[in-house]
Amino acid sequence: MNSKEEREAQILEEIGSKFDVEGKIQREHRIWISIDNKDLIKLCGWLKNQRFEHLSAISVTDWVKEGKFEVTYHLWSYKDKILLTLKTEIDRKKPVIESVTSIWEENAQIHERELHELFGVKFKGNPDLSPLFLEDWHAPPPFRKDFDWRKYVREEYYDKENEREVAYYD
Repeated sequence: MNSKEEREAQILEEIGSKFDVEGKIQREHRIWISIDNKDLIKLCGWLKNQRFEHLSAISVTDWVKEGKFEVTYHLWSYKDKILLTLKTEIDRKKPVIESVTSIWEENAQIHERELHELFGVKFKGNPDLSPLFLEDWHAPPPFRKDFDWRKYVREEYYDKENEREVAYYD
């Protein structure tokens, strides 16, 4: 094992000794961790203090059939040159999770605003979840897999009485 692999294994071992997680070294420079969302803030604070100082992105995966959202945090360590992917799940019907703005501040805030707008996830503790892109939006969050965008566009923008647009209703 080279020193990079040893460091990745050490990080994974340290996390596992302090938190109830499932984890693996995905490949060189990549660690994947899954955790219950009730422990998310504690783990994120600890990780930031362990040199995962950069929140690269937050993403959401919509698992409609399973009734859940998977919220994924991509954390980068400049010192170790390791990307840690942290995953947790929340209920799709009540999509609420603690905000990580207390840890990564404005960087987290903008990602959470976007995901709130596009998926409807409420980030408890985020002081500003106002829309970024969708001004005057009055439909369900558009990135949810069960959002029928064709139906939305047809109802919002087309006229069944217009002979040029009637084809959109067949």
